[in-house]
Amino acid sequence: MINKQNLWFLTLFSLILVLSVYYITMPNDLLLTNNSAKTEEVSTAKTTEKSSSETTKDDNDESVVKVEESEVLTSLRVNLDEERAKKKKELESLLTNTSITTEEKNNAYNELQELTKLSAQESTLEKKLKDKYKMDIFVKIDGKEITVVATNSKHDVTLANNIMRSVQEDFKDKVYVTVQFK
Repeated sequence: MINKQNLWFLTLFSLILVLSVYYITMPNDLLLTNNSAKTEEVSTAKTTEKSSSETTKDDNDESVVKVEESEVLTSLRVNLDEERAKKKKELESLLTNTSITTEEKNNAYNELQELTKLSAQESTLEKKLKDKYKMDIFVKIDGKEITVVATNSKHDVTLANNIMRSVQEDFKDKVYVTVQFK
C-alpha cells in the first residue's frame, strides 16, 4: 500500500517530469531576449524580399546559433568576476587563519584592497569609454597592462588610438593598452 510520503513524492516527481518535458519541447522563440527578437524581425524581413530558393538556404543558415557582442563582453566580465572572487576568497581565508604571521595578514589585506581598487578603476574606465564612444566596452587591468574589448563591427585604427589615449589620461605612469574589437 502507498503511504502519504510516497504519494507526495510521486506527485511532485511527475510534476517536475512534466515541466521538464515542456521546457525541452517549447520553441526557442520564447527563450530569446528582446534584442535578438528585433534582429529576427529584421532577418525575416530580409528573407521575404529574396526569392523562394534563396530563403530555403537562409532558413538553414539561421539554425546556427549566433553569439551577440554583448554576450561576449558578458562572458568576459563573468570570467573576470569569478577569477577575482576566487582570489578574494583565498585572501579572506588567509586573513582568518590564526597560524600565519601578522605581516602575512597585512599583505593579504593589502592585496584585497588592491583587488577592490582595480575593480573600481575598471568600472570607472568602462563608464567613461561607454559615454565617450557610445559602444559597449569591457576593461581589464592587470598590472601595467590594460585590455579594452569594444563592440564594433569594423576595426578602426583611429578609434583604437583614441581609446588608448583616453585610457592613458587616467594614469600618471605609462601603461600598455591593448584594444580589441569584437
